[in-house]
Amino acid sequence: KATADGLRGLGEEAVVSLRSSIEDSKQKPLANLLIGLNIRHLGPSGAQALAESLGDLHRIRTASIDEMSSIDGVGSVIAESVTRWFNDPGHNDLIDRLIDAGVNTDGPAPSNEAQTLLGKVIVVTGTLEGWGRDDAEAAIVARGGKSPGSVSKKTTALVVGASPGASKLTKAEALGVPILDEASFARLLETGELVDPNGPGDSA
Repeated sequence: KATADGLRGLGEEAVVSLRSSIEDSKQKPLANLLIGLNIRHLGPSGAQALAESLGDLHRIRTASIDEMSSIDGVGSVIAESVTRWFNDPGHNDLIDRLIDAGVNTDGPAPSNEAQTLLGKVIVVTGTLEGWGRDDAEAAIVARGGKSPGSVSKKTTALVVGASPGASKLTKAEALGVPILDEASFARLLETGELVDPNGPGDSA
């Protein structure tokens, strides 16, 4: 009940998401909590960028729009939305209650992984046998890549598991974005090479 009052006024879906994030964030990365807050325009890639660049929840709460917008992967639209959210007194009260409930407020430690995906934008869709969605996205980010929630002309590759999102797959095909299976994804993480599962591999 530590967060009950702070949850008042939020929609049912937001409440469920936040309660789930409270439990997840006791052991999982700070980015998970940021995503669970349902801040407009803030997706997994932006949340990860904030957590990595600012280091902890206190810095994120108090950062200026200019400071946030200068972070690669954030930009002015996300920065304004996040700042507006944290400037709301009710939201700050909620955050205090979440902290009291024991959520993780620290950003990720510096990655020891080889930076094989620097400059690459990898989108994941569907269910991967060896990876949870959050784990796959974290693996991409840990190697220097970005993992947004949607396909665009900037996307380097789309990793497709079982039951993929039809819209992502269709858009990737229309844009000519390479489509990778799980084995090719593992190779990409290790070497940075894009390997077409239906043809010879190319070094990216």
